Amino acid sequence: MKANLFIRNAAIVLAIAIGLYPLLYVFTDMHTAGLLQSKPKALLNDTVWNTMFYIHIFTGGLALLTGWPQLNAKRRKRQINSHRILGQIYLIAVAASSITGLYVAFFATGGLVCAYGFSALALLWLFTASAAYMMTRHKQAEAQRRWMILNYSLTFAAVTLRLWLPLLLAVGHVEFVTAYRMAAWLCWVPNLALAWWLSRPKGAKRHLQLAQAL
Repeated sequence: MKANLFIRNAAIVLAIAIGLYPLLYVFTDMHTAGLLQSKPKALLNDTVWNTMFYIHIFTGGLALLTGWPQLNAKRRKRQINSHRILGQIYLIAVAASSITGLYVAFFATGGLVCAYGFSALALLWLFTASAAYMMTRHKQAEAQRRWMILNYSLTFAAVTLRLWLPLLLAVGHVEFVTAYRMAAWLCWVPNLALAWWLSRPKGAKRHLQLAQAL
């Protein structure tokens, strides 16, 4: 139980930190820092790309911030109305971030490997959100819960990307582009696999224990 509590708190702290990360683009010039410094100047000056990029990161941050409370079983029961409102905000944020993310993916650092990885992530992110929404409309609570678990595991890719990348650079001793190509897939495939295992009917008892810990 203590291990579950530690994992939960760590995940929440990371979700909040990365969810607020886009604010750095408001208060600092990020064109000369991080991944943007590797982008061609022509792309950085492109109005369409900039619009898509900023919508993607800010709505993605909003999804991270509003998504994790939806997984709290106790909060869902106590605050039904706020849960519904927050859920609507979350799904709108995911839709906006995934659609713009699909566009941004084609310009990803690292070439086709990263473009395919992030494109697959964007498509699955949108698909699972759509499935969760449809289950909500059809009042299929259990199915909706499973789809939301799968969906937030993909939302959390924004966090795991920033965990995998420095880990690969420090431990793997590989070049940045190679590490980024690996992270483009590692940031979401293991997340989705774990979420699928937790949300499957046979794993319901295990998930219930985790949900109760939340």
